Amino acid sequence: MRRRRAAVAAGFCASFLLGSVLNVLFAPGSEPPRPGQSPGPSPAPGPGRRGGRGELARQIRARYEEVQRYSRGGPGPGAGRPERRRLMDLAPGGPGLQRPRPPRARPPPDGAPGWPPAPGPGSPGQGPRLGCSALRNVSGAQYVGSGYTKAVYRVRLPGGAAVALKAVDFSGHDLGSCVREFGARRGCYRLAAHKLLKEMVLLERLRHPNVLQLYGYCYQDSEDIPDTLTTITELGAPVEMIQLLQTSWEDRFRFVLVDGELKVTDLDDARVEETPCTSSADCTLEFPARNFTLPCSAQGWCEGMNEKRNLYNAYRFFFTYLLPHSAPLSLRPLLDSIVNATGELTWGVDETLGQLEAVLHLYRSGQYLQNSTTSSSFEYQRIPDSTIPQEDYRCWPSYHHGSCLLSVFNLAEAVDVCESHAQCHAFVVTNQTTWTGRKLVFFKTGWSQVVPDPSKTTYVRAPG
Repeated sequence: MRRRRAAVAAGFCASFLLGSVLNVLFAPGSEPPRPGQSPGPSPAPGPGRRGGRGELARQIRARYEEVQRYSRGGPGPGAGRPERRRLMDLAPGGPGLQRPRPPRARPPPDGAPGWPPAPGPGSPGQGPRLGCSALRNVSGAQYVGSGYTKAVYRVRLPGGAAVALKAVDFSGHDLGSCVREFGARRGCYRLAAHKLLKEMVLLERLRHPNVLQLYGYCYQDSEDIPDTLTTITELGAPVEMIQLLQTSWEDRFRFVLVDGELKVTDLDDARVEETPCTSSADCTLEFPARNFTLPCSAQGWCEGMNEKRNLYNAYRFFFTYLLPHSAPLSLRPLLDSIVNATGELTWGVDETLGQLEAVLHLYRSGQYLQNSTTSSSFEYQRIPDSTIPQEDYRCWPSYHHGSCLLSVFNLAEAVDVCESHAQCHAFVVTNQTTWTGRKLVFFKTGWSQVVPDPSKTTYVRAPG
């Protein structure tokens, strides 16, 4: 269970984006429509330069039907084996999985679904649902970022809580390119907004500690388009690669393997269906540095395309930078093989996670230290229930920016670390442990002042 959760989460995190624009922030409030309520047909798409109104209506219907599939919770075409189509490994009907069944909106005569459709989150969920009234009198609006379709703002609600508001970006690439092609602003908004609606349905269904929490939504008129959709979600902070690189290898490995405290925020492009195909030529994974061609199954679906795309994104965004960097020397050959295999897509998700767990076992059990520790050149005096409050020096990577605080498996490793640092003449073993159970140890330049501390043990290098 942990394997698929970590693998899918890594894939989503690899394409980590913050999405959505606040286009309704100070608009007059109204409550969200009841499930099934329709304000009437939207104007038909214009002729555009390619495809015309029929093509735009077809694309809108395709996205509408995708949202309905996720709302009902059934597998889509090409979903493959049940365990392969789980998002975050939450099996249908499992704990915390909501299964709303909203009624379908009635399609207008032009063949495209009505707007606004009845979203999955419109049905009762866990806890109170925020609506348009929550957006009245917000303060401190700040632009956070934008992506292909959406942008996001941070606002503070009247009660003091800070939340994120997501909506279709009226200046974004997705809406702009559609308008240039079809010349139908309202129809193009509906096309883009179905991606936001899909994300809202998935956030409602995937109630999980590592998935952003959905608080509510609001339909309001904005600019020349009625019933624009804004979602209200939990507020987070973007993850910067430089921040991850400044952490210890152990914490970075935790992020890769078990997600740490990171949360998936952007689900509008998530999908469980495989790509349809007529031949392997239709199954090309394109990346900036290289492309991969996958087989087309007899059923007409690209085999394993979602899994391979997620795995390669995990390789190029995370594994390459986070796994080998400052890792224990004895583990680097294993980590290099994981990086190389995912970079060539020679392994699947299961084998990759199995290899990562093997590395974790070697690290957690201390087996990686075999034949790597040397006998000490010095004797160390043990002073129980004591610490050295000063005489710090900086080392990297450290758990503390102003001192050298590292994790060790045992006392022998602490001695090895101290003797590998020219500044080190003493160390203090704390009673704190990391997520793998390793002890946290302060390394010191001397021991001129040793003071009582019942939670620590000091070791000082004996003269001679």
